[in-house]
Amino acid sequence: MRERLKGLLLGGRKNLFDPRIHHSLALIAFFAWVGLGSDGLSSSCYGPQAAFLELGAHRHLAFYLIIATVVTVFLISASYSQIIELFPSGGGGYLVATKLLGPTPGIISGSALVVDYILTISVSVASGVDAVFSNLPPAWQGLKLTIEFLVIASLSGMNLRGVKESVLVMLPIFFAFMLTHAGLIAFGILSHPVGAGTVFAETARDTHLAVKDLGLLGVIYIFLRAFSLGGGTFTGIEAVSNSTDILREPRVQTGKRTMLYMASSLAFTAGGILLCYLLTDVHLQPGRTLNASLWQTLAGNWTIGGLHMGRALIWITLLSEGALLFVAAQTGFVAGPRTLAAMAVDQWVPKRFAHLSEQLVTQNGVISMGLAAALVLLYTRGRVEVLVVMYSINVFMTFTLTQLGMMRHWWNTRREQQHWHRRLVIASLGTAVTAGILVATAAIKFREGGLVTLLATGALIAFCYIVRSHYRRVKNMMSSLDEVLTNLPLPEPKTIPELAPDGPTAIVLVESYAGLGIHTLLSIQRMFPRHYKNFVFCSVGLVDSGQFKGVQDVKALEDKVRVDLAKYVNLTNRMGYYAEYRYTLGTDLIQELEGMCLDLIKEFRRPVVFAGQLVFQRENLFTRSLHHETAFSIQRRLQFTGVQVIIMPIRVWEKQRAA
Repeated sequence: MRERLKGLLLGGRKNLFDPRIHHSLALIAFFAWVGLGSDGLSSSCYGPQAAFLELGAHRHLAFYLIIATVVTVFLISASYSQIIELFPSGGGGYLVATKLLGPTPGIISGSALVVDYILTISVSVASGVDAVFSNLPPAWQGLKLTIEFLVIASLSGMNLRGVKESVLVMLPIFFAFMLTHAGLIAFGILSHPVGAGTVFAETARDTHLAVKDLGLLGVIYIFLRAFSLGGGTFTGIEAVSNSTDILREPRVQTGKRTMLYMASSLAFTAGGILLCYLLTDVHLQPGRTLNASLWQTLAGNWTIGGLHMGRALIWITLLSEGALLFVAAQTGFVAGPRTLAAMAVDQWVPKRFAHLSEQLVTQNGVISMGLAAALVLLYTRGRVEVLVVMYSINVFMTFTLTQLGMMRHWWNTRREQQHWHRRLVIASLGTAVTAGILVATAAIKFREGGLVTLLATGALIAFCYIVRSHYRRVKNMMSSLDEVLTNLPLPEPKTIPELAPDGPTAIVLVESYAGLGIHTLLSIQRMFPRHYKNFVFCSVGLVDSGQFKGVQDVKALEDKVRVDLAKYVNLTNRMGYYAEYRYTLGTDLIQELEGMCLDLIKEFRRPVVFAGQLVFQRENLFTRSLHHETAFSIQRRLQFTGVQVIIMPIRVWEKQRAA
């Protein structure tokens, strides 16, 4: 019953050895535009509003803002297309900064990305609920936060089923948004009696007057402030480069095509909305977004055959806007766990974040992103203006480090690359623009979300260094153990020991051929001398995000597992005992080990399962959360099926004792 319910909620188990598994799960450019590009496109729902409102009485500057917005969208898009070409396997800002600038800039960029994707979910969901509630009675406003939590829970559930499945569900929403917004923007521009020449002339006249009143520097300050605080418009462009591993081959061409779709749609939507703001002289109304006021101005009085169709169209538009913002939160659930997985492979965060579920998604990452986003909404009470500031700071921190790395790359390889001048110019301009937005936003909004997001990112960076330091310390201790135990001076057996059918059997759970597994074997002999006649070594080739790149990588993992297990068998034979091995490949370590053990107790008489476990001289919550998962979990599961599991401790001393 439990498995049937799990299959219903999360979907069926995927076959790792299906040669078409990656092709069937990967996204073509159009679906990637829906699943990843929606983050960038949805930013037009709050980015232009933030920028326009910052202009205050100087709304004529919106004309320059439109030009700057469109140019910046295509500039950042061009820069990130270069990243896709150079790093087609994904990783985005984290990988680029790590490879091109070093591990410290890499973990800063990675941590900023993780917080960025948490805020992607939060700001998208909050903005979406705001859009939907813009046409609801004021008395309903108190339900916003509850609805936001329900939306996050629903999105988490969909993403636990798989990436492609969640994108297909959201496809109609994406179409509805594009049709309604493109239609209304086109109507707002074409139906306005003022031509482009008149708008330009009025803008030039108003700007001249503003310069006389405020001075040139004052006007430039107002414009740059609005441009910087409207930086949320450009967020989401990086999502494609972070998740190219889910794109259909050839990944580079698919990624570049997706970037073109995203940049074109965002430039048209954001620029068009700003122009409509300017042409209609729309103003913010209490309880409504600026977009809701705009659509009301444009279509509120539409009638067809005496029927008032305007209100229905506005409802559809706002619902599609809110729904697309929920789709944009999808990017946080797609790219965020993948960034965490890349950091887990490099041991910056707990390794479990690289583990895949049966549906081949980074389940721990999806759940963590959802919970963290809910906490952010609880802290900010869903206030979009605060969330956008927090969101923008982290996005532009990653933008700046990533493009700085590309600048360094094109300069260092200038003698080997064609057209390096053009590429260096694009990366340099992108770095200057994004760094300027980062500094301006953090300085202006330091007390209104800036300080909090910097502290949160700094705390995550500190946590990453603690985790990595711990893993390295344990690795150093284990390497000395490996050095001693992997080269035991035992003679080759004259004859291979035979199976003792009635003798007790030790089922030994091992990972790779290393000191931990050998120590477990020797401890069994020390504690139960000459008692066990047969040994069966069990291992699981854990397919995580580091291995799940193609069937060839899964096959290489299988070969490695078999070679390691064969070494254990050879060592045990040299000690004078019969040995064999069993293995499987999978994504759930505990479940696979449990299945193997249950099969083996039916095959061998008097079996006992043994597992090695690191025991630290000073236990704490940190060491328990990083190391106490496998052995105790398998013991707990098998204990209730009547199988005896003995955990063999391997002591980890404090530095003074180790010395």
